[in-house]
Amino acid sequence: MASEFEIDWQDAVPPLVLALDVGSTACRGMVYDAHGRPVGKRAKVAHGLTVAPDGTSVIDPDQVVAELTSIIDVLTERLAGEQIAGVGLDTFASSLVAVDVEGHPLTPCFTYADGRCSRQVESLRAELSEAEIQQRTGARIHSSYWPARLRWLAEDQPGVVARTAHYLSLGDYVLRALTGVLATGTSTASWTGLVDRRTADWSPQDVAVAGIRLDQLPPIHHLDQPLEIGPDRAAALARRWPALADARWFATVADGFAANVGLGAHDETTIGASCATSGALRVVIRQMPDALPPGLWCYRVSHDRALLGGALNDVGRALTWADATLRSAGDAADTGDTGDAADTGDTGDTAGTGGAADTGDAADTGDALSRALTAEPHDATPLVLPFFTGERSTGWAADARAAFTGVGAGSSPLELYRGVVEGIALSYARIAAQLREVAPEPNKLYCGGRVTTDRPELLQVMADAMGTPVTPVTIKRSTLHGTALLALETLAPGVQRADPDRGPTLSPTQTRVAYYAGRSQGYERLYDALFG
Repeated sequence: MASEFEIDWQDAVPPLVLALDVGSTACRGMVYDAHGRPVGKRAKVAHGLTVAPDGTSVIDPDQVVAELTSIIDVLTERLAGEQIAGVGLDTFASSLVAVDVEGHPLTPCFTYADGRCSRQVESLRAELSEAEIQQRTGARIHSSYWPARLRWLAEDQPGVVARTAHYLSLGDYVLRALTGVLATGTSTASWTGLVDRRTADWSPQDVAVAGIRLDQLPPIHHLDQPLEIGPDRAAALARRWPALADARWFATVADGFAANVGLGAHDETTIGASCATSGALRVVIRQMPDALPPGLWCYRVSHDRALLGGALNDVGRALTWADATLRSAGDAADTGDTGDAADTGDTGDTAGTGGAADTGDAADTGDALSRALTAEPHDATPLVLPFFTGERSTGWAADARAAFTGVGAGSSPLELYRGVVEGIALSYARIAAQLREVAPEPNKLYCGGRVTTDRPELLQVMADAMGTPVTPVTIKRSTLHGTALLALETLAPGVQRADPDRGPTLSPTQTRVAYYAGRSQGYERLYDALFG
């Protein structure tokens, strides 16, 4: 096997959990044993979101049901007689499906990225106290939360709203289709922006603001409350999947919560960092803060826990832009030099040599970039606010765009690239500073996501900017892992969990503290000037 953490079937310790994940690019599934170790191979069905220039971002909820059904088929066929004790499901958060009285969808699934309710966001901000809403629900007024989206739906599709019996998140829709149970998980409900963070139940005041009724929302189930499936549906499930005959099904978990747990950041001592297309810093807390810093969210995830943190729109997305724009600029310059050489008339052997030289130049360019990102920082590096698609935490300026300052005639593409990386790290540091105001205990940070492998140099810059040791978690599918661990809390509470694979910890470099403190002050001055 590629890792000691991953095991084969003969090494699996029951009870077994079948974990399912619905992401923006695919549905995935995998079986885990009582120690939380992945067993065998995963199953995956790729998909995409339907998007449009008006802000549309949707997916067909029945397509997701079909994809997950096929994944369960594949995974249960591999069991060779083993029984599954529990089924856990996570999905991307802040989704919405309107259904009729029979549970049939009246709308597509609106995803977290659907921005067609921007006008309703502004009207709610003018009408209400956003600070009061954040302190009550732990969520800001934003296009990904339900109040603005439900108001938009009422204005845009009043006929649909008149026929709607229930409003569900995507995972709730899936589980109702599979099990017949109308329910939602605490974390999934909280990501709607309609849950009181102190009571862990729907907030009547905010439900009324959204323009719907409490009876149109599913009952909330905490982590230790499996679904109660009726006998007829349970029998049908057992006929379809005999390996699930005695399985307990759990209400849907929000993917951000599952990702944190899967990284190993499951208590107050550890911050979990996601570094993918977007990013986040989160810490699981058991003592609810009396007051929240204005830049953070705080979602109840069960009766005894909450998830405190902030999110970045652009991490991998910013680096992809830098790769395409800045590195290609350097490559173009190299190509121009090669073209001048070709003009000398040596078109035969030179062309062949030129091809070999291009390969070397590409490698040299990569090495040069890595050296630039790991070198000692210096004040000539441009200061960058990396808001390529707007800002969430900590200022929530949705219309913000990236800004570069300190760029001169001598600024190279490598220096601009370094500025983007520093800007991302400083954005994480802003969130970390507010986290420590109400959760001062974390002394380490576990980080996961494709950027940790694609651009590992970012992690040392993050450690230096935040003043916190950063440890990369190298397992794949940490979100699936977290979903399995949350189900195992109920299914196998006394079993010790296996630690996921981790890379070497990167400690802050003390000689860089003053530099990043100055950079942070410059970041805030530029932010205030542009968006304050």
